Amino acid sequence: MSNLKDQQGFDRRDALKMLGLGTTAGILGLIGTPMSAEAKEEEKAKNTYAKGMAPVTITKVRAIGTAPNGSNLVIVKVETSEPGLYGVGCATFTQRAEVVVTAINEYLDPFCKGRDVDNIEDMWQAAYVSSYWRNGPDLNNALSGLNEAMWDIKGKRANMPVYALLGGKARFAVDTYAHADGKDIAQVIDQVKKFQADGFRHVRIQLGGYGATMLAKNPDFKDAKFGKPTDQFIDPRAYVQAIPKLFNEVRKACGTDLELLHDTHERIQPMDIINMCKRLEEYDPFFIEDPLSPENRSWWKQLRASTTVPFAMGELFNNPNEFVQEMADHSFDFIRCHVSQIGGITPAMKVAHLGELFNVRSAWHAPGDCSPIGHAAHCHIDLNIWNFGIQESVFFTEKEKAVFPGCPELKNGYLFVNEAPGLGTDIDEKEAAKYPISNRAGNWTIRKRDGTIVRP
Repeated sequence: MSNLKDQQGFDRRDALKMLGLGTTAGILGLIGTPMSAEAKEEEKAKNTYAKGMAPVTITKVRAIGTAPNGSNLVIVKVETSEPGLYGVGCATFTQRAEVVVTAINEYLDPFCKGRDVDNIEDMWQAAYVSSYWRNGPDLNNALSGLNEAMWDIKGKRANMPVYALLGGKARFAVDTYAHADGKDIAQVIDQVKKFQADGFRHVRIQLGGYGATMLAKNPDFKDAKFGKPTDQFIDPRAYVQAIPKLFNEVRKACGTDLELLHDTHERIQPMDIINMCKRLEEYDPFFIEDPLSPENRSWWKQLRASTTVPFAMGELFNNPNEFVQEMADHSFDFIRCHVSQIGGITPAMKVAHLGELFNVRSAWHAPGDCSPIGHAAHCHIDLNIWNFGIQESVFFTEKEKAVFPGCPELKNGYLFVNEAPGLGTDIDEKEAAKYPISNRAGNWTIRKRDGTIVRP
């Protein structure tokens, strides 16, 4: 009995000590006194992780189509249960715009309604596999717009630019390259000098577009009335001979400090690109873009072993898993993915961080048929990631600025975001409605002399 009393006394003394350190409700529970309802709520409140804001859910996902400069642009707008709070993202697939609009309005909208807008990762994973087969370009563009819109909302809720949510700035602005093209070398040189005067440090040089189609003469397939009259013609030999001459003349006219880039657009055979790049080595290109088509990925090992020219790749990649092995093998030097095609900011950040581990830098694809919202998404990623390489520049027209208030600004060859919460670029739906989209697919049909289709 004495030992029991001593033990009970010891327990009570311990309880009194704990009372000074812990909660009254916890001690009362220890010595057998039942908790009141009020005490339970107090204990729960003290032990529950404090949430900064109440949950916000998605109420509507819809597509907005507009074409202020002629190219179809598709925007995703995500509306929420919080009055006035919405996000926008780029889902542009110019050649199949109406398919993407349908995917957004008829599939993503019911799929997303009622979901917590904060759960960006969960939403991406769920939407990506919900169609069972992994997404093709149509659904991937729709998912990209949804993902960017959710990041836009996240930034607005936090009252921070998206780059700050990603980890803050790693540089003061986004360095870009300009595009110089012409029907002959003299015209290209004139454009390059203009861009130099405007402050650009990097210029991509092309001769008559991708593959120098203007150099091609006497397309026999047209004489035979094969294909359509609007189909383009490429002469691979004329192209391969012309590009080293172009680099030589631009270097002589514009100096060695300027970084020069070039895009082959995957339009010539692997051995032709190897031979051309070996001749380009002496001109020290910053990179040669898209040297191999997706069908010729097995040539990477031989291509890399044959030349020291840096490469940018990934514009046609549809899934982040497509280039994991090439990154690990150091096959190319720059990630050339289209952020609004591979699924948005979430997978782009994963790709960028993977590239950092293998010393592969970013060079996101940003053509004229990417919306200003998509360009803003690129800039926020570029400002944050350590392994940023270069960004494709964009010159927004007055029509675009009216439709998309808050466009990034280009100064001295650098892109600057406007520092507003979220992505910082919005859409004026009344202005957008002035420029409806069409089902015009565009002309990307290119043939050899005998009419064989050239990929891509």
